[in-house]
Amino acid sequence: MQITQALLGEHGVLYALFEYVEKDLAGMKTLAEVQCAGAALSATLGSHARIENEVLFPSLEPQSGPGGPLPVMREEHDEIEGALEDVANAASRDAAADQLRYALQIARDHFAKEEQVLFAMARQMLDDAELDRMGALWAEARKVRVT
Repeated sequence: MQITQALLGEHGVLYALFEYVEKDLAGMKTLAEVQCAGAALSATLGSHARIENEVLFPSLEPQSGPGGPLPVMREEHDEIEGALEDVANAASRDAAADQLRYALQIARDHFAKEEQVLFAMARQMLDDAELDRMGALWAEARKVRVT
């Protein structure tokens, strides 16, 4: 399995999580409930971003150069992480909910860029063997068996 396919599959699962959190956010009455949802998003999105940062991006950097999309992608990873840290550190339920909505919007916009630009760029710049090698690293990190 190529890493682009694996990461795209993760997007599908994460979109479902985003929808679930957004739907339930109105019913979350306490700061702790919102922070719990934020922690779940932080864990899943952080893990996804780490694989991109540590596996995919280093292979693309020599090809794309300093002006390519990778600095923007990393910056957005940091922005999402920061918004989710703000959820964890919020003083009120409403402030946490606002930051959680903001993190979800940034994540959706970021995923769209990956799906429309980054993954296509990876398939264009890297050969199938390299994409498969990185897919194997993804599978190892996720502890799944891909045959």
